[in-house]
Amino acid sequence: MTQVFIVGGAGKIGRRLAQQLHARGHRAPSLHRTPDQAAELQQLGAFPVLGNLLELDEATLAELMASSDVVVFTAGAGGKGGPEMTNAIDGRGLELAVAAARRANVRRFLLVSAFPEAGRGRQVSETFENYMAVKKHADVHLAESDLDWVILRPGTLVDTAGTGRVRAGLAIPYGNVPRDDVAATLVALIETPAVSRVIIELTEGDTPAIEALVPFV
Repeated sequence: MTQVFIVGGAGKIGRRLAQQLHARGHRAPSLHRTPDQAAELQQLGAFPVLGNLLELDEATLAELMASSDVVVFTAGAGGKGGPEMTNAIDGRGLELAVAAARRANVRRFLLVSAFPEAGRGRQVSETFENYMAVKKHADVHLAESDLDWVILRPGTLVDTAGTGRVRAGLAIPYGNVPRDDVAATLVALIETPAVSRVIIELTEGDTPAIEALVPFV
């Protein structure tokens, strides 16, 4: 059994990840902001951990992460609250989680980031441009750390049912990917610790998630 601390546990990917981890016999402490989210997380098999990235300090978050084997950061403002909230959660929140993981001696750290071609070919707002810039800075911050990291860059996230099959690579064509399959790929990464210090692009595809990681081992 692996203990996986999910930052963004009440989010759309976080909930799916906790459910899939539970089904495979892993333990998933899941950070969430409001007490009313706890019951649903418990039903999914997660272990709710109440805490707000906007309020936690490094030492307190490290205490919450203690005894975990892996941290998965899948928190995000989701466009709500404008650039300030994106900067606070997707940016400084990631930096806080990295510092807390190092303090708690949790070496394995998986980050759900953004596909670099997101928004190409259409007009995007300044808020979206800021989001992409913050995501890139977060990637750089983690990649420059001494942690055992993996950065996962999914394409456009959709809520259609997952197939468990994906396309993964260092550089692949842009496309959609069900959130179910992002979670499945995160589970595969957790169960394949030999994949380390690499940035992986991800879309829907034809290869089972665990097999799609073989080239990175």
